[in-house]
Amino acid sequence: MTFDSWITYVFTVFIFLLSPGPSHLFMLSTSLSNGFGKSWATGVGDLTAHIWQITLASIGLVGFIYLFQNVFVIIKWAGVAYLIYLGIGLLRKKSSMDTTANSNEHNLMIFFWRGFATSSANPKAIVFFAALFPQFINPAAPDNYQFAILGLTYIIIDGCFLMFYGCFADWISNRFKKHIDKYLNRISGTLLIVSAILLGLKDIKDSG
Repeated sequence: MTFDSWITYVFTVFIFLLSPGPSHLFMLSTSLSNGFGKSWATGVGDLTAHIWQITLASIGLVGFIYLFQNVFVIIKWAGVAYLIYLGIGLLRKKSSMDTTANSNEHNLMIFFWRGFATSSANPKAIVFFAALFPQFINPAAPDNYQFAILGLTYIIIDGCFLMFYGCFADWISNRFKKHIDKYLNRISGTLLIVSAILLGLKDIKDSG
């Protein structure tokens, strides 16, 4: 893989990530309702899920995904249901200061696993990586290190996007909290439900 092809890859990933996906909306929602001090764990969970997805794509296990497609469909819809559950929970809270049903919100591991589950429930990701990476692989060079570079590059770029969404939502929450406090949970809950809808629309067979 040449430097020029890597730059092209970076540009391609950047353009792709400009359109917020379910994980990005989840990051926005989490940061709005809980602050970036906790939502960063959601981002780490999301990126951790990408690691195993990229690994499966790199070792050519896409056929495994299709073989057990029904299992991945179940996982996807479980993720959709979970996001809707979280969204409805936020919509029912009166304000961001409402601590009812909030006893576990201090636990960063909960935010981590939420991000991990949301990203893992996306059946499109593995197929997407498997379709994207070969476009930038040099057949004359060893595949392993090229897949590692492409995967690490994607994670870094996606991590920057997640950081931006998280920090931006946290700034909005802190800047306008006095004026829109009673609406923050409604906005966050709506973002989660929209995220669930986007996840539900994703199809394993759609690798674009």
